[in-house]
Formats: sequence, C-alpha cells, structure tokens
Amino acid sequence: MVYVLSHTGSALMPTQRHGKVRRLLRDGRAHVVTRTPFTIRLDYESTEFTQPVTLGVDAGSTHVGLSATTDAKELYSAEVTLRTDIVKLLSQRREARRTRRSRLRYRAPRFNNRRRRDGWLAPSVENRVQTHLRIIGKIRSILPVTRTVIEAAQFDQQLLRNTDIFGEQYQQGEQM
Repeated sequence: MVYVLSHTGSALMPTQRHGKVRRLLRDGRAHVVTRTPFTIRLDYESTEFTQPVTLGVDAGSTHVGLSATTDAKELYSAEVTLRTDIVKLLSQRREARRTRRSRLRYRAPRFNNRRRRDGWLAPSVENRVQTHLRIIGKIRSILPVTRTVIEAAQFDQQLLRNTDIFGEQYQQGEQM
C-alpha cells in the first residue's frame, strides 16, 4: 500500500498500483515524503476525490490498536505499545535529586512553587494521552479520515464473575 498526498499536502486515497507510483517517481511527477509508511506527494494538480474512511482506535492501558477502513477494505492497521517505565524513571530522578541535595549544605524547603497548574495530569497519563493524539494525527495526515471511532471501555472484572457483589466484597475479593 502506497499512501498519497496531493500537491497541497492533503491526504488522498492510497494506491496499490506500484508500477504507476514507480513511473511517477521516475518522471519527477511525485516525490517520496516518508519511507515508513511509504508515502508520496504528487507534484502536479489532481482531483481530490476521496472515499469515506473510518479510523477505529482501541485505547488500552499498554497497547493501542488502530485500523483505518473503507466499506470495501482495510487501508491501515497497527498496534502501538505504550511506555510503562515513566513512573520508575521519575522515582529514580527523585531519589537522585534527594541524594544530591543531602550531600550539599542544608537548604530550607521551599513551598511557594508547589502548586500544580489547572488541567494537570500525572506524567504517565500525560504521555499516554499525547501518544494517542500523536498516532491519530499521523494517520490523519496520510489518510483522508472522515470519521474516528474510539473504544474506551472499562470492564468490572469482579462484577463479570459475580453479579451479586457489592460493598466490602470489592475490597475483600471474591469469596467462593
């Protein structure tokens, strides 16, 4: 599959006609934008007719599944693994900072810089959100996505096993 951009940079429908793509590149009527995924940009004016493309996103805690489809076929599919080391790296940084400060002279703690800005998210959650937005934006830059469907379902595993669970039973776990 070769993804195609118009001369203005807007996304067109991808093609599987590799011979035509090869001739366009050879004749200088298109140039390569990215190699992964292979994307070309046309150097001449063309019609910008597209079909409706639906982007489906399955947002998990460690893996994100993506699939862009038309009514007839799948145009793009990927699975992205999210980072899980951010909490550990921040803890290591905090430990190093405390060790470094304990080696120096005593310094009184400062509390006037401890306010979090409005809309603050934890760094691990912030990274997860930004990764979702970045990969969706990348797909939208190479495909003419008309509709995006994001599945963000959370399941209550205990309630699936035992429909009568309530109150302290959630904390205690399932009693057989």
